[in-house]
This record gives sequence, structure tokens and C-alpha cells, in this order.
Amino acid sequence: MEQQDNSRVILEQQQQLRNSPTQRVFNIANELLHTEIAYVSKLHLLDQVFCAQLMEESRSRASFPPDVVQGIFSNICSIYCFHQQFLLPALQKRMEEWHVNPCLGDILQKLAPFLKMYGEYVKNFETAMELLTSWTQRSVPFRTIIQDIQREERCGSLSLQHHMLEPVQRIPRYELLLKDYLHRLPPHAPDYRDTQKSLELIATAAEHSNAAIKKMERMRKLLMVYELLGGEEDIVSPSNELVKEGHILKLSNKNGTSQDRYLILFNDRLLYCVPKLRLIGQKFGVRARIYVEGMELKETSSVAVPRTFLVSGKQRSLELQARYDRPMDRQVDRQVDRKVELGRRAPTPIREKEVTLCMTCQEPFNSITKRRHHCRACGHVVCGKCSEFRARLSYDNNRTNRVCVDCYATLLGKQASLAAENSVMCSCLYYQERGGGRGWQKAWFIIPEKEPLVLYIYGAPQDVKAQRSVPLIGWQVSLPESCDRRHAFKMTQSHMTLLFSAEAEELQTRWMDVLSRAAKGEEPVAHSPIAECLDEEGEEPAAENT
Repeated sequence: MEQQDNSRVILEQQQQLRNSPTQRVFNIANELLHTEIAYVSKLHLLDQVFCAQLMEESRSRASFPPDVVQGIFSNICSIYCFHQQFLLPALQKRMEEWHVNPCLGDILQKLAPFLKMYGEYVKNFETAMELLTSWTQRSVPFRTIIQDIQREERCGSLSLQHHMLEPVQRIPRYELLLKDYLHRLPPHAPDYRDTQKSLELIATAAEHSNAAIKKMERMRKLLMVYELLGGEEDIVSPSNELVKEGHILKLSNKNGTSQDRYLILFNDRLLYCVPKLRLIGQKFGVRARIYVEGMELKETSSVAVPRTFLVSGKQRSLELQARYDRPMDRQVDRQVDRKVELGRRAPTPIREKEVTLCMTCQEPFNSITKRRHHCRACGHVVCGKCSEFRARLSYDNNRTNRVCVDCYATLLGKQASLAAENSVMCSCLYYQERGGGRGWQKAWFIIPEKEPLVLYIYGAPQDVKAQRSVPLIGWQVSLPESCDRRHAFKMTQSHMTLLFSAEAEELQTRWMDVLSRAAKGEEPVAHSPIAECLDEEGEEPAAENT
């Protein structure tokens, strides 16, 4: 009996120890480490096995273009390097010394900003899946390499598509673990404030990924409409945006009777559709296309025939009747405002209470950090970050007004130049990706002050959107062994090599210094060589013969 009592006491003590706040905090930190080890092995499989073998086949035998491999795996190389060289070693070292330094927040606070690189991967995911499906069907060597790797034991009988989902799901996992960790910490713990800060940063990274996921969702909606139209309309494109769709009534020109029709409004066109008879599932055929450019709307409601409006375009005019409170014609009107008379007439502002997400970045509003603002050009409700631009609007006597980033780009087209004014480093460079199949290209490179460890590539200083972003952490910066251009330097990471050529030796030295610091995770010293690339009137120098 005495032995049983002693055993029960020991078990109770062990149970109390397992349930103590200190032990729970340790368990969560330990779980983070072990899931990170497993995750890095998945990244190794994606980058060093799948991607590396496909790239080797592409470069050695030219069975398929290297751009296809790059298009599928996006920036997985940078993601793998960050976790394998920085985050995982930091977690391992901390867990080894946990008994003297039981903290986790300081590590994550320092490294969490780099998780924003996931946005590019997630944003590219839909395109990656399409490329993977297409080239598996088109290329026998491509298909054979993937199938051979998938048969290996380390793949766990899972497809490449399944493994590529791992990075998409990882950031929300960090957020959940850190929330649990913070919940278990007492407020007076040394790690509490660092953990709070790191959770905010990781939540920001999660929002960044969620915004990209929402873009994927928009693409999925385009595919659904594509199927609704029986594949007859070429609408599945990243430049297309589905604004609104739904049933509406068409008034007959002959006798005024109403007929059931279906409208699908995109950012550039309005599709007027009629039902098709199908045994299974509703389908529609496109009867007319009216492009938003040049479209006009006119309200035609009367007491006898309420809720009617006229849509007239270069292609066709339609008199329509909304079933309810005319949601469709309001949406069409907004698109007309943006496309036809942007800045030339006052827009119809959207009611703030009708909008819960920023209409540009799709982030949710809140009363403290994400307040609502109206764009004075298009009337959209956007957040402060997406409406920090100013433009002169002709309807307001050319006075400067707050506008959203899209309207600013349309009205002025100077986004890259604006970013250059707040950069750590910027200039024109020639560059090429070794083995990428393309020669030297001239581009405009910027490292922003707000993101000093990311390199953005624009086609020209006046461009609105960056062509590519490159997270710099983990790259090796050095001089090439040989190069056909002067003042060259290179960045290498895993199986990727980017070559650059500067206009002068001093510019080459500065870029190498800034990039080397960023590659080590250190914030580089600011330089702004914009004057070396633009003449006094702000024009680019003439292109050098290559």
C-alpha cells in the first residue's frame, strides 16, 4: 500500500510539472523547434531535389526552358536558405541553452520580418500549379524526373503539389504557436514584451500571405466564371478582375417585356449573357461584350418601370432593370468612373459602412491602425497605406487630393521614382540570370528603406510595378570568375546565380557592400546613387551597346 501511495504521489507530481506554466512554455518552444526541423527537410526536398534536378535537366539537355522551373518554384530557394541557415540554427541553439535563457521572442522578433518573402511564393502558387500541370503533360523528361522523385521514400508517397503546399501553410502555423506561447507566459516574464512584438510582426507576415491567398481566390472565381461560360470566353488572366456577377432583367426594345439575363462585370468589360439549356448545371452564352472604355450609363427609371438604367457602349446599348436596389449598375458606374473620366469628374463615393476590407490591398479595416479613407479620384474606400499618394484632379481646379495607389499610377505613373526617394540604394544596372536563357537586360534596382533586406527590380524608374523582388538574406556576393561586361559582380544562392554590371567601378563597390551586409541580415548603410543614373532633367541615359 505504501509503495502504491508513493507511486501515486510521484505520478501526481509529474502531472503537475507537465501542467505547470513553465513546462507548457517549454513544450511550445520545443514543438516549434521540432516542426521547424521537419519543415526545413520539406524545403530541402523542394529546392535541393525537385528544383535542382529539374534545373539540371533544363540547363544540360534543354528538354524544357529554365524559366519554367523558375516559374514553378518561385523564390523557394530564398525561403529554404533563410530557414536552413538562420531560423533553424537560432532555435536549436536557444533550446540547448533553455535552462539559462528560456526566451523565444527575441529570436522571432529579429527574424520575423523576413517572413514577408512568403507573399511572393503564395502569390505565384496558382501560376506554379498551372505550369506544373501543363509541362507534366507536354514534356516526358519533365514528367519522368518528378515521378522518379515522388517514388522515393523521403517523399512519403505524396505528390510534388502536396509538398509545395507546405510553405503556404507554414506562416499561420507560426502565428498559432506564438499566440499559445504568449498566452502561457506570465506578464512579468522577461520574454513577454519581445514575444508580443514578434507576434505583431508574424501577424503582419501572415496578413501579407493572406492578401496573396485572396488574390488566388480571385483567380479561382475567374475559373468558376470561365466554366460557367463553357470555356467560350478568354477571361482567366492575372490582369482580369471579377467585380460583380448576377441575374438581371433585360427590357425588350419591342414591347418592353422583361427577360432573364446574366451580367458579368470585369475591370475592363461587361459581358451580357443568356441562359443555355443544359441537363446538368447552369451555363450561359455571351450575347454581347461592352468594354468599360467609352461606356456610359444613364438612369431611366420611372414610376411605371422602376430600377432601370441604360448601358451604352461602342459595341451595344442595353436597357436593364435591376431586381432589387440596383447593385449591378452601381458597380458598372464605378468602373466607368475609373476608366473613362478618372480625375475629370467627381466620383460617386462608396459608403464606408458597406466596406470591411481595403479595396486595394484587401486588408481588413480597424478603428486604430487600419482606418478608412476615400480616394478622391475613383471614390473607393482604401486604407491609409494605399492612399498615401497625392495627385492633381482637374474636377477640383487641379488641386492636390488624396488618391489610391492605382489611381496615382494611372494619373502619374511615378511609383518607382517615388520609391527611389526613400531608398537605401538605387540605380540602373545590367543583369542576367545565369542559365536563364536570356542575355543582359537593363533595369532599375531599388532597396527600400522600409525593407532594407529586399531588392526590387523595375524595368525603368518610371514604372508603376516591380518586375521582381529578391529577398537578400543568405545570398553570397562576390566578383565573377569571368564576365563579358565591365564592373561586374554576382549573387549566388543554392543553384541560382544573378550577374550584375554597373556603369562605374565606384557604383559596383557600393552595391557589393550594401548587398553583402543585407545578405548577412545586417541593415546596410544608405546610399542613393540615383543621380548617377538620371541626368539633370530626370531622363535615363542612352542604353550602352551590349
